[in-house]
Amino acid sequence: MKSDELCSLSAARLAALIAKREVSPVEVLDATLARIDRLEPKLNCFVTVLRDEARAAAQEAERAIAAGNYRGPLHGIPVALKDIFELAGSRTTASSKIMAAHVSQSDCTVARRLKDAGAVIVGKTNLHEFAIGVTTNNPHFGPTRNPWDTSRIPGGSSGGSGAAVAASLCTAATGTDTGGSIRIPSFYCGIVGLKPTFGRVSKAGVVVLSWTLDHTGPMTKSVEDAAIFMQAIAGYDPADPSSADVPVPDFRQAVGREVKGLRLGVPREFFFDAVEPEVESAVRAAIATLEGLGVTVEEISLPHIHYTPGAFSAIIQSEAAAFHEPWLTTRPQDYGADVRARLEAGRTILATQYVNAQRARTVIKGDFERALAKVDAIATPTVPAVAVPIGEETVQIKGKTYELRPTANRLTSPINMTGLPAISLPCGFSANGLPIGMQLVGRAFDEPMLLTLAHAYEASTEWHNRQPPVA
Repeated sequence: MKSDELCSLSAARLAALIAKREVSPVEVLDATLARIDRLEPKLNCFVTVLRDEARAAAQEAERAIAAGNYRGPLHGIPVALKDIFELAGSRTTASSKIMAAHVSQSDCTVARRLKDAGAVIVGKTNLHEFAIGVTTNNPHFGPTRNPWDTSRIPGGSSGGSGAAVAASLCTAATGTDTGGSIRIPSFYCGIVGLKPTFGRVSKAGVVVLSWTLDHTGPMTKSVEDAAIFMQAIAGYDPADPSSADVPVPDFRQAVGREVKGLRLGVPREFFFDAVEPEVESAVRAAIATLEGLGVTVEEISLPHIHYTPGAFSAIIQSEAAAFHEPWLTTRPQDYGADVRARLEAGRTILATQYVNAQRARTVIKGDFERALAKVDAIATPTVPAVAVPIGEETVQIKGKTYELRPTANRLTSPINMTGLPAISLPCGFSANGLPIGMQLVGRAFDEPMLLTLAHAYEASTEWHNRQPPVA
């Protein structure tokens, strides 16, 4: 098998080859590093490539598997960590000047669990500085470029992870999602991104953006890969105060289940307003595909959803400002201009505004819970429009100009407000060849339902099989 072909395989397919010893973890890593060497100068996905550490891990995986100690479907698989996940002995920079020299003393919980599963960590990926943004136009480490069109953004904040998975510089990667930062890059880069339920996956050892909105989760080539990744990282962690002590299901078992008779809700308000026609058409067609598989589709109402933008902004900016207060006081000049402006704005939010935003959040969450008592999941576009050129701060939709940041996370941030799980998966391409994605939202701790529906759609279409033109 050719090197690039090996890199393009999903984790599930690679795992089958490794388990049968038809390919070795070292062979897979060699192919991955060769591809990084060739494409990283064009894409700038990584802050740090961990060549020596990855080679040692791949060699150990090869020895263990040869001795009959196969750990499961991530054993020997090359993965990447967004550079806000602490990894012992490696830099964790948050793609910032402020943390540029920070070397982690211990592994975050997610990194430790991935290592326990036998994954080979190949590097730390670039992000929008401190995860505060949607573009990954980073003033300190340079912009990451979208492998579908290198003149365009990959999204953010987990843009390096999204681009690296799409370009097959790793098989899967971690992301964090505070207002859409797993799902937005997954939409722009044509991959699968799962934001789990709040508390399902530990945040211990991950640099904070917003204590009550942050989520950690997988970014992968396929829905099955998301299930495999979740199996390794999910579960209660006493080191994370927000971790939920709930049973961990067999996520992979949800892949391939029957969907006939399941109920899918489509919101009548907000989610299809101010959406690019190509995006709406692709998502409506995806919903129709699920309907053709026997899923019942019905309209739902989320009457207070319009409170989201203001409430979300008050919460994320004030919590981020609180975390960054020491650096804002001592090193304000070391922030990028856009990030500093948002953090300074967070300092001006009144306690009454924050409390009222949390009250609105409770109402919005109630609307979703009532809707999900009637349907098994909700379908929406993930992002209103396809990726814009690097440097653009606005986006055109139906002849109107919108500010990019609040537009890019307009359809994802409500789900962070609720803490409910959501997945983005490819459902089409624009006329100029840019990916489009559908978002599915589920009940709390019902990620298996999302995986079931997402896999049924994926198995009925070919969008996930397309490869970006970068070479």
